[in-house]
Amino acid sequence: MSYGVASALQTAVYAHLAADPDLTALVGAAIYDALPSGTLPALYVVLGAEDVRDASDKTGGGAVHEFTVTVVTESAGFSTAKTAAAAVSDALVDANLTLTRGALVSLNFYKAKAARVGTGDVRQINLIFRARVADDA
Repeated sequence: MSYGVASALQTAVYAHLAADPDLTALVGAAIYDALPSGTLPALYVVLGAEDVRDASDKTGGGAVHEFTVTVVTESAGFSTAKTAAAAVSDALVDANLTLTRGALVSLNFYKAKAARVGTGDVRQINLIFRARVADDA
């Protein structure tokens, strides 16, 4: 098993989302690897948790990363969040990411969950993607 590609994958996903013109047209620079302190914008995207499983085989080390990208909005209803979530999905599915370690074999959408947060108008969509990586280090 190899967890060695995890940081390279996260860095590439973040950079790809931050450079995507359709997503940045919706959320601007409000794409975070970690939430900043202070007041957050009314619509933002943040990288979240991941689960990783071994996917090594005879050809070398590898892993399947299931990682979460979360869209959060204070807008009433889910329309704004769903539009931004679609832009995240469009940017990542089958993306050709260059990693600083290892290689991306595939990147696919796995599932999503949309929910209200608390009792207010905050809406959140957690998108989960599956990335298969190879690590020949």
